[in-house]
Amino acid sequence: MIGELGCGKTLFTRGLCTGLVVPLRQVNSPTFIFVNEYQGRLPVFHMDLYRLGGEAEGFEIGLLDYIARARSGVMVVEWAEKVLTLLPDDRLQVEFQVVSARKRQIVFSSIGERFSDLLKELGES
Repeated sequence: MIGELGCGKTLFTRGLCTGLVVPLRQVNSPTFIFVNEYQGRLPVFHMDLYRLGGEAEGFEIGLLDYIARARSGVMVVEWAEKVLTLLPDDRLQVEFQVVSARKRQIVFSSIGERFSDLLKELGES
């Protein structure tokens, strides 16, 4: 997920986790620990890279290990723009734009082929 501070990334993650039957009280921003793991219908790895200095630090905190573990679940990365080259070539990118104090625009993009069909289906519904 890409977007400025306070644009709704963690709120979106809470909604996603609710759909995956993760207890809502467990879902909060892992800003100071980098990652929270939740158990629901699928395991969820929730990363917040706000405090990360760049890609080298992403490598140091084990981002690639989490990517490997998340193949059997869902990985949500807040502030993904800090580590784009470390992320999988196939991913769903979610960009948040602040329109006003109470309104956001969210743009979904398929990077690679894996999520192209999903986005087409969502566009048709």
